[in-house]
Amino acid sequence: MNRDLLIYIQRFIILVLVQVLLLNNVQFSGLLNPYLYLYFLLLLPVDFSPNFGLILAFFLGLTIDIFSQTLGMHTIATVFAAFARPYILRYMAPRDGYEFSRVPSIRDMGWIWFLTYCGIITFLHHFMLFFVESFKMSGFVFTVSKSLGSTALTIFLVAMVQLLFARLPKSA
Repeated sequence: MNRDLLIYIQRFIILVLVQVLLLNNVQFSGLLNPYLYLYFLLLLPVDFSPNFGLILAFFLGLTIDIFSQTLGMHTIATVFAAFARPYILRYMAPRDGYEFSRVPSIRDMGWIWFLTYCGIITFLHHFMLFFVESFKMSGFVFTVSKSLGSTALTIFLVAMVQLLFARLPKSA
């Protein structure tokens, strides 16, 4: 089996378990909910097939929905984030383009680029998730504020995971 495939399977399992067993039980005043499982989609290579990304997002969201008993809300939000990802990457592409098969990370892309990329995708995911959860326009301001707060918390967790588990540059 391909080493990268094993890493992605391992990352999928670990992130789902952390989300289901730990983070689903964390809420701050009902406004801040961390969703670290989205990190799986954020770390897919830049040149990853968008169609296969949608399939992976579907299974990721479905897995979270099954364990969280949320009736497809995470599936909808995760597929929406995976759908938007190629457009965001194209919009944020450096002038010279991306290096072939590059995995987005703070170390390779820099803090500003990665946090912007992570922030946009995470906000879109959270907004869709909370909008589907409330499914009404009367609470739009509450939905946006809940999305912004949860996005900030999720970005903080993603940055911490990036700093803790990022590969160190090879010494010359």
